[in-house]
Amino acid sequence: MERKRSDLIADALEALILEGGFADGERLDEQQLAQRFDVSRTPLREAFQRLALSGLVEQIPRRGVFVRQPGPVEMMEMFEVMAELEAACARLAAARISEEALQNLHATNERCNAAVEARDHDGYYRENERFHAILYQQSGNGFLEQECQRLHKLLHPFRRLQLRLRGRLRQSMAEHEEIVSALEAGDGHRAAEAMRAHVAVQGEKFHHLVASLKHAAE
Repeated sequence: MERKRSDLIADALEALILEGGFADGERLDEQQLAQRFDVSRTPLREAFQRLALSGLVEQIPRRGVFVRQPGPVEMMEMFEVMAELEAACARLAAARISEEALQNLHATNERCNAAVEARDHDGYYRENERFHAILYQQSGNGFLEQECQRLHKLLHPFRRLQLRLRGRLRQSMAEHEEIVSALEAGDGHRAAEAMRAHVAVQGEKFHHLVASLKHAAE
């Protein structure tokens, strides 16, 4: 499925912000960026809205859009909470997941594996989002599902970027398979531990990625 122009622009801006292409607090020039991406201002503004959801920019009425770089402590705290929320989803889903949802998880993992073989990081992340969304829904707890979705939006750029670290795609794939295996066995404790480790590793890997990006910029 062809992706929206605004999503492609948002991905490009995410990478630029996280890699230091814009300084913290810098105002994003709408006219210059529209020329840079050769688009009208409509898809650019849609991209800004997505970045605002993940907290990478702040939109201030009548002033503009400003870069907001979250600090490493803030990011690690968010990953810690995300890991616990998703562990709770996995534990509940182990007792509640439907056969259809298990089949959907297997199908999603197959597409993830194809993306690994193709070294398609963005394709893997899109399937990875589907994988996690299924687990949120299969927890059977609507409030927990909403909280996971809210925090997932905040962590979206960081979870996507950490997949670019060497070896991370295959490691993530193996973690997905362990999670599904635990769900099929109905083992809530094992499923929760596997999910907690899966998400916590993302935070750890992102910490290393930030350090490597800073080193490259020096």
